[in-house]
Amino acid sequence: MNSKKTIPEELLRIGAVNVRPKQPYTWTSGLKSPIYCDNRLTMSYPVVREQIVTALVEVIMKYYPEVEVIAGTATAGIPHAAWVADRLKLPMVYIRSEAKKHGTGKQIEGTFRSGAKLVVIEDLISTGQSVIDAVNVAKSEGAEVLGVAAIFTYELSLSKSAFDNLNIENHSVTDYTSLVQAAFRTGLIEHDDLESLDKWNENPETWS
Repeated sequence: MNSKKTIPEELLRIGAVNVRPKQPYTWTSGLKSPIYCDNRLTMSYPVVREQIVTALVEVIMKYYPEVEVIAGTATAGIPHAAWVADRLKLPMVYIRSEAKKHGTGKQIEGTFRSGAKLVVIEDLISTGQSVIDAVNVAKSEGAEVLGVAAIFTYELSLSKSAFDNLNIENHSVTDYTSLVQAAFRTGLIEHDDLESLDKWNENPETWS
């Protein structure tokens, strides 16, 4: 399956991704973005989620074939991690953004042996910080983290540098470049929009 081509088109079709270069979205950080991605919507579309799970499995088998445990980031990474773990017949856990303030105070739900080879599933990578935090939590609990498999990455230099600096391997099913190409191919954006979208990807902080 050519996931770089088919999955962006499906994400656009179901509205999981919206492209508005002339009316940008504002992220929680305050950053303006011409693209908004909500992969949680894919849960409601069986055909699309099946394509994503298949592509994630292909990524994992290609780059992390020795995987023993699948971990999902809470909350958006949980459903896809569960489907991937089921497909691979592997144990699954999920990692909270912070430890519970009640009960056992766990930050990781589920269990694995010390030294288990683990792959973290993330729905999207922007700065990369949330999944990097999840990787560090898994390591602190004794996992050997092989890397990250994500549905989508914005391909920002900030996230690339963060992963490189910490020597964390990561691979995504699809990416910003493929999404922009799909939006243009399907007529959702015009040729004049392409330069603006490229400029945002190069430096979102100065984009306007």
